[in-house]
Amino acid sequence: MDALLFFCRLIDALSDHVGKLAKWAAFAACLISAGNAVSRYVFDYSSNAWLEIQWYLFATAVMMGAARVYRLNEHVRVDVLYGRLSGRSQACVDLFGIACFLLPVMALLAWLSAPLLADMIRTQETSSNAGGLIRWPAMLMLPLGFAMMFVQGLSEAIKRVAWLMNRYEMPQQYERPLQ
Repeated sequence: MDALLFFCRLIDALSDHVGKLAKWAAFAACLISAGNAVSRYVFDYSSNAWLEIQWYLFATAVMMGAARVYRLNEHVRVDVLYGRLSGRSQACVDLFGIACFLLPVMALLAWLSAPLLADMIRTQETSSNAGGLIRWPAMLMLPLGFAMMFVQGLSEAIKRVAWLMNRYEMPQQYERPLQ
């Protein structure tokens, strides 16, 4: 179990580093958006490339930030029943969701998006907009983001199993019942 928890720490650190990339991508997208608006309204100049780079940066922010958001347990959750469950039941629900939904779906989406990325790299597909950019850098975010969510899901599953075995403390997530 110690080796698996070490693996979890590595994955969590990777998610944190990639999450920082997402944060800077969102910041850069905001700056470019503001600069583009100023150039369009003040100087009457606009470029499709600047609009597309905003989309690419937004794709980077979303796809690269998702694993960190999941790691921090800040993702959207319908909490109608979940919040009323005991910590042990919450961990079991999480394990069920990870094993039956998150891991299979992320593996499938990464597998389906990888050939699209390979085709875009091979053909050097570009946007049909005048001044448009090549598309594969944005498409790269899909398999990378899905793969990051997959490995973060593995990490979360391992941590929940370790918590259920009293080998790991979940930070601010579950409360252990008094024994």
